[in-house]
Amino acid sequence: MSPISRREFIGAGVAAGAGLVIGFYLPHGRRGEHESFSPNAYLRITVDNKVTIVVARSEMGQGVRTALPMILAEELEADWKQIEIEQAGASTLFGDQTTGGSASVRTTWDPMRKAGAQAREMLISAAALTWSVPRSACSAENGRIRHAASGRTLSYGELAGKAATLPIPTDVPLKQAKDYKLVGKRLARVDSPAKVRGEATFGIDYRLPGMKFAALSRCPIIGGKVSNFDDKDSRKLGSVSYVGTIGDSAVAVVADSVWGAMEGRRLLNIGWDEGPNKDLNTAAVVTSLKQAASKKGASLYLAGDPAKASGRRIAVEYSLPFMAHAPMEPGNCTAHYQGSKCELWAPTQVPQDCRDSVAQAVGLDPDQVKVNVTLMGGGFGRRLEHDYAVEAALVSKAVGAPVKVVWTREDDMRSSTYRPASLHQLSATLDGSGFPIALMHRIIAPSISGQKGQPTPGGVDPDLPDEAGPVYGIPNYSIEYVMTETPVPLGWMRSVYALQAGFALESFIDELAVAAGEDPLQYRLHLLAKDQDLPYFTTTWKTARMRGVLQLAAEKAGWGKPLPAGGYRGIACFGCFASYVAEVVEITAWSGSITDGPTVPPPRVHRVVCAVDCGQVVNPSILEQQIQGGVVYGLANALRARITLEKGRVVQGNFDDYAPLRMNETPTVEVYAVPSAESPTGIGEPSVPPIAPALCNAIYAATKKRIRSLPILST
Repeated sequence: MSPISRREFIGAGVAAGAGLVIGFYLPHGRRGEHESFSPNAYLRITVDNKVTIVVARSEMGQGVRTALPMILAEELEADWKQIEIEQAGASTLFGDQTTGGSASVRTTWDPMRKAGAQAREMLISAAALTWSVPRSACSAENGRIRHAASGRTLSYGELAGKAATLPIPTDVPLKQAKDYKLVGKRLARVDSPAKVRGEATFGIDYRLPGMKFAALSRCPIIGGKVSNFDDKDSRKLGSVSYVGTIGDSAVAVVADSVWGAMEGRRLLNIGWDEGPNKDLNTAAVVTSLKQAASKKGASLYLAGDPAKASGRRIAVEYSLPFMAHAPMEPGNCTAHYQGSKCELWAPTQVPQDCRDSVAQAVGLDPDQVKVNVTLMGGGFGRRLEHDYAVEAALVSKAVGAPVKVVWTREDDMRSSTYRPASLHQLSATLDGSGFPIALMHRIIAPSISGQKGQPTPGGVDPDLPDEAGPVYGIPNYSIEYVMTETPVPLGWMRSVYALQAGFALESFIDELAVAAGEDPLQYRLHLLAKDQDLPYFTTTWKTARMRGVLQLAAEKAGWGKPLPAGGYRGIACFGCFASYVAEVVEITAWSGSITDGPTVPPPRVHRVVCAVDCGQVVNPSILEQQIQGGVVYGLANALRARITLEKGRVVQGNFDDYAPLRMNETPTVEVYAVPSAESPTGIGEPSVPPIAPALCNAIYAATKKRIRSLPILST
């Protein structure tokens, strides 16, 4: 069975053997079975009044197990206290289940609203038939249908059986924002109590009876393979039961415990075929980007003709390194291969890809592979890959028992996929007042999708339309992309190309403001003064909305008001995943040069003020958590995150040389959302891109030194 596209899913009309809501596939069943009311794949109401909402996206700390059910429950007029959440595994019922691209809420907002509304209307019809009264005399509220004239009520559970026999309405009214009772409220996250009590099951926690544990020794050289191995010392350990190659670049050691498997791996003697990249280093990567910069780029955006503009010209280059995802929970997966079927317990952002890749690897059909999606200790895009799931399935098949593959932190850092290194060439032609009449931004970077064999039409990576669009309505404005190649394995990392484009553009805009002798905020507001629509692929960016978040962030931060002695501010804004974000960073100046290395203390970031326009906010508390997490993640990336290469190997291995932000370094993060009834847009990633330029712009204000390459500090 092949997965259906999201477009096919949304447009579906019927499913065999069950009534259905327009646009939703349904579980198979018979219309005579009325133990539950399941009008669509997302909702089930049983006669004992249990209301279950199925979540088809993966929970990795971003709050989808709370936010998505809130949307459906709002239109259903459900009693939130009665709601139970069920995590969906890999299934064609839900279309594309990928959790990424800040898409969970924005792509399920309308479908889940309609699902709840259709169920609500069917329950109202069931009550009207039960009482022999007009539908117009009945209303839904708090998990019950009420007859206004008589005051009679029936619970949803009492109506489930009759509702299941009714036809599916094809057109249902949706609530207006002013009538929301759940959406927009600070409801507590449903997964927090279990996490606080230590009862929540993450992938690394999952256990099966008779389960073995596996640690893999993977080739440390990019693109290298196993030549030979000697396992006699590993076999001497009583707990080790299996040693064998997995694919052509790893050797697995299976034991009765994680520690036994790791000790067995340590005792392995492996010969490696180092392959073509044995001499690859960071300097070669930088050189390849600079050489590629002379190539003709693919046009991402063009307004006017920047080449014909005349006036004072400023041109600069910015660069960013490879970066690692570094989620707190390293890679892991539990698999049980049983000949004609295989079951997985995986912390994955792509359950369908896990299913399909595992099926191919072990020689099964996709419908013979079951994927159970566990909680994740962070993802940041690393779990868009499914290498750990394939490994677990292959090892389980080899040993004939359930197996958990566990990666160490060093495995995760050195055998991962990485955010691409990139070079950015920016130039501007200025008018007499120092404002740009032309701006050109060339992005030189390898393509993640291209490396993975996906289409790159016209030489454009398919992620760029969501992540590198125009921010300002400059009359002559060009954005180009030059696709390069690299043997370094690439992966989508939180905010992907948006972090890179945002850092370069918003640092450059600050440079232009300084050159013009203008306040950085007022300079940006001047560029955004005219209300304009800027079409960019399928998104239309609106200068008024960007202006709004800039003004809100500046107001809340007290921009223009004096800070205590030694305090400085920086500002930046950016748009990605259809959301608008502006951030103000407050720092304390420090002594020493920016590049003096680890002996120099980093700039002390005291406060970050973030304003966001992401349409309708489903849950303000979750919004704040997402923004705060993105700011902390972005600060760590800006300050220290860098993956370097020597002799084809990744140098960094753990949090000592790839250090996250420590608690004592974490600033106060204030979050302000622009009130809006527009459809929700992305929020998991848009707070990341503005933080690095805002910080670097604050550092410039303090030191008069411009940072054009990340990370800020050596580690």
